Parts: sequence; structure tokens; C-alpha cells
Amino acid sequence: MNYQEDYAEENGVKIAYRDYGPEGAEPILLVHGLGAQLVHWPAHLIDFLIENNYRPITYDNRDAGLSSRFFGKPAFILDYLRYYFRLPMKSEYNLDDMSKDGISVMNKLSIDKAHILGTSMGGMIGQIICSLYPERIKSFTLIASTASVPGPFNGPSKEVQRVMMDRSKMKNASMEDVYQREIKWVSLIGMAGRDLNTPEFRNEVIANFNRAKEKSDGFGYARQLLAILSSKDRIQRIKSIKAPTLIIHGEDDPVINIKNSYRMHKLIPKSKLIVISNMRHLIEPEILEQFKLQLTEHLSQNS
Repeated sequence: MNYQEDYAEENGVKIAYRDYGPEGAEPILLVHGLGAQLVHWPAHLIDFLIENNYRPITYDNRDAGLSSRFFGKPAFILDYLRYYFRLPMKSEYNLDDMSKDGISVMNKLSIDKAHILGTSMGGMIGQIICSLYPERIKSFTLIASTASVPGPFNGPSKEVQRVMMDRSKMKNASMEDVYQREIKWVSLIGMAGRDLNTPEFRNEVIANFNRAKEKSDGFGYARQLLAILSSKDRIQRIKSIKAPTLIIHGEDDPVINIKNSYRMHKLIPKSKLIVISNMRHLIEPEILEQFKLQLTEHLSQNS
């Protein structure tokens, strides 16, 4: 698979991106979720977009992968108490700041307008991009996301919350710690019954870990999580989204409850909703098969 990699830099923040090209194809900016690197986008989704004459552009959010890292060790116990009692939380940056990073990549590539596809936290960032920069957006695809700030009682399942807290404290983790953490995490949020204890999955986890380890201080995931929890609800903002929007959500998503997508569908004027019965939080090949026709129709109608 051919691509070009570089950095976009604005206001002192460097964002690593990957442009799959070709330049003449329709650009689609992919915005990923909490803790994910650009290499975590599934190859079958990238291939599908390229085969249908789109130009996928992926990037590392700030505090992930090869992009700029911030400072500050979160106070885990105090932050959790603030979260549990719904008290204001402090963070190094918020989702509004992160939305500027996607626009920075578009500016670097001289792209005036693009399709936006965001998943999970990337969907939250995408909502802000679409509401603040409507003139830059052709269409919006919103996968496994929410416009509400997740709370202790309306957010992820208790088991997911526990694993997320563990992931937030992985400083000086060994390779085996990281691998076992990823098995537990993907088993929770991916399709049921998938065998992850394979050489292929292990090699992928190791490669992704090695890609970012020199930049990481171990707390980037936690700082991104605080950015989500400290940001305000986007309920009013999404009402202003003008871009045609396709919402895709798994019926059994343990990270973001399906009711969030029903609510967004009601609030976003030009939106369609697809609910997938066997989808949790990830886009496996079997899941893409169930919405790829609607996705190509959505993109082509708004190109």
C-alpha cells in the first residue's frame, strides 16, 4: 500500500499524518479515537475507500503516535472522584483544540473541502470540525460516537471503565503488559468470539507500540481521556451541522450506548442512522460489509 507521511504544524503543535492519495481523488479525513494511532485504522477500510476512488488521509491525534506530546501526569484518584461526582475537570487541552489539528492537516495538504469520517472520540472531534468549519466539509460519517459527555452512570460499562482506567496508568509498561492489555481491551470492544491470541495480533501490537514508544511518557491516553471528560456537551453544536451525516452504531456497543446515536440522529438535520446488530465498537471486515454500500452512496451523493 503506497502512501506519503509528513507533519502538519500550527500553533506549535505537530501532527503526523499519512496521505494515501492519489491527489486527484476525493479527500476523506479519518479522525481516530481515544489512544489510537493512525496505524490503527483497519486496512480493509483504507483499501475499500481507495478502491472507490477516495483519498484517505489519516493522522495521529495530539498525544498519540508521532504527534506532539503534552505534559502533566493526571491525578487519577482525584480525577476519578471529580468524574464520579460530575465536578469540573481540568485538562491540558480539550476537544476544540483537537479539532484544529484535523484542519491543520487539511491546510498542509491544501485541501479546501473534504469528507470527514470519525469514530468514537474521533467522532466527537468530527462534530466540532463540522460545526465550526462547515465550509470545509463535504459530508460527515459518524461511527460509534456521542454528543454527550460520558458520565459514570450513562457512559461505558463498568468493566470498560475499569480497563480504561488501567490503560490510563500504563507508564513503564513491559511489552507483555501492553500485549495483555490489548487482548483484554479488544476482546471487550470488538466482535464477540474473535481469537486474539495469535502471532499476527501480537506482531501488530508490538509494531504499533514500537512506533510510538520514544515519544510517549505513558500518560497521553489519560490526557486524551481528560480532554473528553472536561469538554462540554455538543448537543447545541450538532444541531448546527449542515453537512449530510451518516451515523453508524453497534447495537451492543459497551463503550458508547446506542441511545446516543438515536439522540444525535434526531438532532442533526441531514442525518441517516444505521444500527448494526452484531457490532460493538470496532469496524471489523464483517462489520464493514454491512454498511459499505450505504457509505459509498453517502459519499458519492455529496462529492
